[in-house]
Amino acid sequence: MMCGALITLQLVIKTVMMPSLRKKIIAIGGALAYPTISLSPDITREHFSGKWVLVTGASHGIGRALTEKLISAGANVFLIARSEPDLRLLCAKAKQMGSSADYCAIDLRDREKLEQLCQKLRETLPWLDYFFCNAGKSIHRKINDAQDRLHDYDRTMDLNYRSLVALSLAILPALKASKGRIIYSSSVSTLYPMAPGWSAYHASKSAANTWCETASSEFAPLGVRVQIAYLPLVHTAMSDVNEQYKHLPAYAPSDAANILLKLAIRKVRTYKPWWAKLSAPIAYLFAPIIHLYYKRLP
Repeated sequence: MMCGALITLQLVIKTVMMPSLRKKIIAIGGALAYPTISLSPDITREHFSGKWVLVTGASHGIGRALTEKLISAGANVFLIARSEPDLRLLCAKAKQMGSSADYCAIDLRDREKLEQLCQKLRETLPWLDYFFCNAGKSIHRKINDAQDRLHDYDRTMDLNYRSLVALSLAILPALKASKGRIIYSSSVSTLYPMAPGWSAYHASKSAANTWCETASSEFAPLGVRVQIAYLPLVHTAMSDVNEQYKHLPAYAPSDAANILLKLAIRKVRTYKPWWAKLSAPIAYLFAPIIHLYYKRLP
């Protein structure tokens, strides 16, 4: 919803304003909505050096930036992604730093291979300090255009929701042993009335959010924390497939990685951008008007 509003505002600015003034307004708006997220290497090392960390989606985008920061901090890592060459390179870098490292190259939508991975994790990880669940799939397609594409929903749910649950259940004993944390990368868009075209994506992310909120209550007596990062737009290969998003203000993967690390360090349950904390409740007050606007979209 917020991305749609930003696109609309950008179009208005583009239409009525001079190019130089337009650039200044977009730059100021971007700086306010996406303030710099800083985290010193010393603080990162203090909290993650020697810790065991599991990262999904580790080979590209936010997961890659997060993994590189963890390796630099001296963390021991178990990395999961599809690209074996990238995972092998990252593990070699970690070992050069004197840390332990392992990986599994896998498409988490493959249920048989996912179960094999879960069994490996049960056998090889006696304890685990942090699980950053970052793997995700974004898809934009209206329901009317997906009448013969049920697999879109299956594959999106398998990656964005089912793999989170399967991996979390497999590593729960290891998390209990170390009083560890699950940090889930969600989307700020799930805090707003759902926009057209994103039914599969929003359904999967909302399901994962609900599971994490329930797990947060149920795991607390076990000493395991569950945290959700409602990330705003981040420029990655996945998000920039959408031409409208490519030119909007957004965080870089390194900024998003800092958000996740800072959340993992703190005791709060969630991260939300400041503007989402203010605007999301208001958006639901005006939901009938927003839905009327959505109905008029082509």
